[in-house]
Amino acid sequence: MTDATVESAVPGELPQSGAHPRGLYTLFFTEMWERFSYYGMRALLVLFMVDAVEDGGAGFTDQTATAIYGLYTAAVYLVALPGGWIADRLLGAQRSVFYGGIVIMCGHFVLAIPTMQAFFVGLVLVVIGTGLLKPNISAIVGELYTRDNARRDAGFTIFYMGINLGAFLGPLVCSTLGESERFGWHYGFAAAGVGMFFGLVQYKLTQRHLGEAGAHAHHKDDSDVGAGFEKGWIGVGAGLLLIALVTFLALSGVIRFDAEALATRTTYAIVIIAACYFAYMFFWAGLDTVEKKRFVVIIVLFLATAIFWAGFEQAGSTFNLFAERYTDRIVDAFNWEIPAGWFQSLNSFFIIALAPLYAALWVGLARRNLEPSTPFKFGFGLIFLGLGFVVMIFAAQLITAGNSVAPTWLIMTYLLHTMGELTLSPVGLSSVTKLAPRRFVSQMMGVWFLGTALGNLIAGLIAGRFDHDAIDQMPDLYLQVVFMTVGSGLLLLVFVKPIRKLMGGVH
Repeated sequence: MTDATVESAVPGELPQSGAHPRGLYTLFFTEMWERFSYYGMRALLVLFMVDAVEDGGAGFTDQTATAIYGLYTAAVYLVALPGGWIADRLLGAQRSVFYGGIVIMCGHFVLAIPTMQAFFVGLVLVVIGTGLLKPNISAIVGELYTRDNARRDAGFTIFYMGINLGAFLGPLVCSTLGESERFGWHYGFAAAGVGMFFGLVQYKLTQRHLGEAGAHAHHKDDSDVGAGFEKGWIGVGAGLLLIALVTFLALSGVIRFDAEALATRTTYAIVIIAACYFAYMFFWAGLDTVEKKRFVVIIVLFLATAIFWAGFEQAGSTFNLFAERYTDRIVDAFNWEIPAGWFQSLNSFFIIALAPLYAALWVGLARRNLEPSTPFKFGFGLIFLGLGFVVMIFAAQLITAGNSVAPTWLIMTYLLHTMGELTLSPVGLSSVTKLAPRRFVSQMMGVWFLGTALGNLIAGLIAGRFDHDAIDQMPDLYLQVVFMTVGSGLLLLVFVKPIRKLMGGVH
């Protein structure tokens, strides 16, 4: 994106025809650096936790490390709900983004402190900060444009490229430092913090270009600003104190957490919460017949999304360990070993390369009235995901035969998974906004994040079944994931017609 396409946006005025608001430039680079820090740290997380203590790691078992990874990634999505509420009711989106970035930066720098207490405190801080920044920066992008502005979708596309540019660069930088013998894990974590620092500086220097977009909290009426405002802050303070207390008690040994058991119980809790909410909506929320039919479709897509992310999020856990332990990463020409975390950049690279092709494909099919329906796209997204695990079955068979494998196996897997992501993920949120009753759209978006969190938790539990001391079981475990993902995708394709009827004209 060049300066020629970004012009100053004065509050209340539209930029010149064909240009995007200058504030998009601000948000593009803020999100790029935030994703740099998030994915840079994510590329190191499991590798650090399973590394031996004498080598600077945490010395956790694979099961514990992947369970913590699942809890961490799930928590990031869960705290997006209160993070959005704080921005809407108390801080406004602009301040929420800035304060969230500060907390994220502090979290990464705390992770750079070589103690286990600092490690867990750092994770908590990154989760809280991400929950405050991530949902609200996207909301500001939307507020830069009027609802009927033809450049709105293009603006989000540019913003989406910023996300993936940061996610591509973060693992390259942080893994180079974190996995090197000269520097070590905590330098990688510190690099993630430096990235967030750059994002904050850039955001503050160019924040004026955002104008009034996300500048203020929204209140129902004037009376809501007084006592309700104060109660809101009291609630936030109480919540933060509770988190601090639980963290302190856990680190001091008063409360003992079993990561695997906690991940399992949290998974059950989310399933029960979702089931109760679905039952309430269907039977007692006053939905009419059409709304009930569409709500059934939301439930189906919720389950499909959870299954998809349960497979997709093996990237940061089992695939990361596969790259580190079983992949031949030596470049003979330079006598140099590729850092395992570099493979985490492949997904973002493929998104940047393929997203324009997918967009052109959907537009071309739509012009011919051939664009696939949402359940059809979901079905193929799951099948592409499953095909990636088919590739891993063959790679695992080579491992069980005592061989290391070429990087091309993981590269092909990430390509297929990205193809699945581009088929399924972009239409997910859009489908919910179209299918949910207007009076419940915000709640439905929260439930959608709940489905993503559920998928991340299941991903951590699945990853814990891959035992380094029982690699002969690896092909069968990958085969089970194939059955889960491809089977779900085929089931959706079989029932595309009845699901479309339930959608009641929504594409």
